[in-house]
Amino acid sequence: MTTLLRSTIGDMDGIYRIFNSAQASLPSVVDAMKLYGIWVVFQAALFVLLPGATGYGETTPAGNRLPYKINGLLSWFLTIGVYILGALCSLWDADIVAKQWKGLMVAASTYGLTLSVVVYVKAHVNPSHSSDRKFSGSLFHDFFAGIELNPRFGALDLKLFNIGRVGMTAWTISCRNISFAASQYQNFGYVSNGMIVVNILQSLYILDFFYQEDWYVRTIDIAHDHFGFYLAWGGAAWIPSMYTLQAQYLAHYPVHLSQTRALIILLVGVFGYWMFRASNDQRTVARRTGGNCVIWGKKPVVITAHYSTSNGEKHTSLLLCSGFWGIARHFNYITDLILAFAMCAPCGTRDVFPYAYFVYMTVLLVHRSIRDEDRCSKKYGKDWELYKAQVPYALIPGIY
Repeated sequence: MTTLLRSTIGDMDGIYRIFNSAQASLPSVVDAMKLYGIWVVFQAALFVLLPGATGYGETTPAGNRLPYKINGLLSWFLTIGVYILGALCSLWDADIVAKQWKGLMVAASTYGLTLSVVVYVKAHVNPSHSSDRKFSGSLFHDFFAGIELNPRFGALDLKLFNIGRVGMTAWTISCRNISFAASQYQNFGYVSNGMIVVNILQSLYILDFFYQEDWYVRTIDIAHDHFGFYLAWGGAAWIPSMYTLQAQYLAHYPVHLSQTRALIILLVGVFGYWMFRASNDQRTVARRTGGNCVIWGKKPVVITAHYSTSNGEKHTSLLLCSGFWGIARHFNYITDLILAFAMCAPCGTRDVFPYAYFVYMTVLLVHRSIRDEDRCSKKYGKDWELYKAQVPYALIPGIY
């Protein structure tokens, strides 16, 4: 009990010091909002103006297949380059985000809430694709979960822009050596190997996100979740705040890992990432070739699932039952959790606060697997039951 109490007090003290330190160095919220507004406009300009190949999302429930300009990787590198160049030219401090953290989070939350209201009203008065709207009958649910599937203002796809450019790029600027690592250096005169491991793993994850942007537009976020407060505020405020907990913590509490421990954590994270990418590649190749490929040395087992869109058109989709996908129906979520834990482990065991990210990801992915099971059951009917008989575990082999 004494140990638990001491740990709890240490956690609360750590949380207090992180937020108190951020507050002490903040400029006015108005200045932070101006800075955040420039950030959003800059990202929107890159989204619309940069060149890129055309990718296509999944066929929507109403039978629409939308085009996307795939230029996220170029936008990401350009943003990082501008940020570093500005810091080198003394236009701003390298740790500007850490210094203005609280004000920027107020600005991000305000933007996310405002966008939620805008897309709610837009869904009623000027929908981009009216046949793909979903009304629940509950104002709260429609506002939170969203009505439109893919709301757009001209060339600006609000969902992809908000999650990818506003959210994921902000995560990059916050967590890499650019801001919180720079803050740690300003506070202590060095960057700890714990911070370096966190930066490597998170940068790998974010780089993969933008490199695979064409693949991302066919995932559950873009293809199935409607756009409301959950994704509007979540992309703007939740991603850069929750996903950077480890870097925030290490900026104030450096952790020095032994070389062996740092290497093990790094290898576990890289292994989780490799499985994440390999499993998704298996599914992509199987669907692209119609199952005429080799996975783990043999031709894969597949189920051709049939479904109909709301306009009456009939379609098919391939459900892979081999390789990683023969282990669990949502195997990629397992790999996500391995990588998430590895991102937290460099923070050591002094406090549980940095591990809130892993707890959140566990809840998110378990809930997402439940939602996905329900959606696929309704979409594919008997074919999904055949798939469940072939691959009995949803997430954790032998357990669930």
